[in-house]
Amino acid sequence: MTLVTAVKPLQVRGRFLTAVVLPVTGSPDAAFYAALDALLQQSPGFFAEAPVILDVARARGLDAKEDFTRLLDNLRHRKISPIAVQKATSKQKSAAAEAGLTTLQVGQESPLERKSRPVAAAPQPPEPGPGTLLITTPVRSGQRIVAERGDLVVVAPVSSGAELIAHGSVHVYGSLRGRALAGVHGDREARIFCQSLEAELIAIAGLYMTSENLGPAVTKQRVQAFLEDDALRVEPLK
Repeated sequence: MTLVTAVKPLQVRGRFLTAVVLPVTGSPDAAFYAALDALLQQSPGFFAEAPVILDVARARGLDAKEDFTRLLDNLRHRKISPIAVQKATSKQKSAAAEAGLTTLQVGQESPLERKSRPVAAAPQPPEPGPGTLLITTPVRSGQRIVAERGDLVVVAPVSSGAELIAHGSVHVYGSLRGRALAGVHGDREARIFCQSLEAELIAIAGLYMTSENLGPAVTKQRVQAFLEDDALRVEPLK
């Protein structure tokens, strides 16, 4: 008697995965790790359960396997899990591959109708479109909401301990506590808008600001955050 077993064909499925970009500026020295430790102390869950991409466009060195191995050891000791590098030179790509990292090709972002200057007045909620994620209920502590392909729009309050992550911009038409990360794939034109800024942390394309850096001029105010001259800026909306 012959036993015949039906084997299902292999099914390959695509899935969007949100990663956090960690810029490595200069040499990964004591000052770099001190800044990283300060971020982790302020927001221990910033990199929790998130794959990390190392942006090495402005890094110095990292031309040998040993350089990346040392960097990875220090990051993994902090429970940060790099999976790839981006904007690497040919030497850095080879060294990263020897250390077990892949290289991502980063295309030019093409934001839709985003203005080059700060908006003078509070924006209206954008019309939901392809890639836009609309949330109409309060975001509770411990929740993580991810807009994998576009903007994230929340027309409700966001509690402390919650996290908003978006490929594009983040719009909160309520109080923003917790953490908000926009442009997580490197879109430097992304912005963060909210009706009341009380966040633990805000970040755009890897540049971040914690609650300790937010002064009384913007705290509990209707604001927008954006990048300008390689700095994260926060302005009240009139």
